[in-house]
Amino acid sequence: MQDYKIDAYSPAEMEERIENVGVAKANLDFLSTLILSVLAGAFISFGAVFFTLVTHDSGLKYGLSQLAGGLCFSLGLILVVVAGAELFTGNNLVVMALVSRRITTGRLLRNWVIVYAGNFIGALTMVLWIYLSRHWELNDGRVGAKALAIAAAKVQLPFIVALTRGILCNALVCLAVWLCASARSVTDKILAVIFPITAFVACGFEHCVANMYFIPMGLALKGIAAGGAHDALTVRAFLFNNLLPVTVGNVIGGSFLVALIYWFAYHRKRD
Repeated sequence: MQDYKIDAYSPAEMEERIENVGVAKANLDFLSTLILSVLAGAFISFGAVFFTLVTHDSGLKYGLSQLAGGLCFSLGLILVVVAGAELFTGNNLVVMALVSRRITTGRLLRNWVIVYAGNFIGALTMVLWIYLSRHWELNDGRVGAKALAIAAAKVQLPFIVALTRGILCNALVCLAVWLCASARSVTDKILAVIFPITAFVACGFEHCVANMYFIPMGLALKGIAAGGAHDALTVRAFLFNNLLPVTVGNVIGGSFLVALIYWFAYHRKRD
């Protein structure tokens, strides 16, 4: 008879579960991986759209406005972990399966490349839909002005700032996914996601997949939305000033500060 439990999985059990999930992700066929990756890009973008709408005229002081926005942005990862999707930042935890020698480096990189590309496609698709829907014209164009301001601020971050904010961001994102491995219900997963994701957004850390929506949305609105032109907001600035350092930072934060540390703490005890 199966032993049913309601208590959370222990950290040691969580490590084993994530390692098993990593093996499954690395061996998932190309088309399924791509489709689920496109969904993840769209899901995170929904969180970004929600964040932009709620914070554009919250009337709250900065900290509370960021807190409200972070709670709304949590929608993105909730959709990813509950509905099921492949998110590049969360998949940094697949490193656990690599260091356990259950998958090859080639399999890891294959997953990351497909998922990163799929996330980008999903985010850009959402940019198109939001642009065509004229959602940015809400509240006399103030929503669009906020989207433009967010994008312009992101591309003007110094390289080291974008890098370190990327590290801190994905440490929290992967901790959210790690906490989800303790869950036995949908409610558990949602509660596990909300606080780490709210924290990273409220603190202004940088998430590469979110930025695949935020900055292209700003580029699409450049010269159209209220707030005037932003000369610093260019495709080159998006790719090299923000997306490159943030992506590298996300990999460091997720793979090294979460995956490898927890693997070392718990897997070696099983060997």
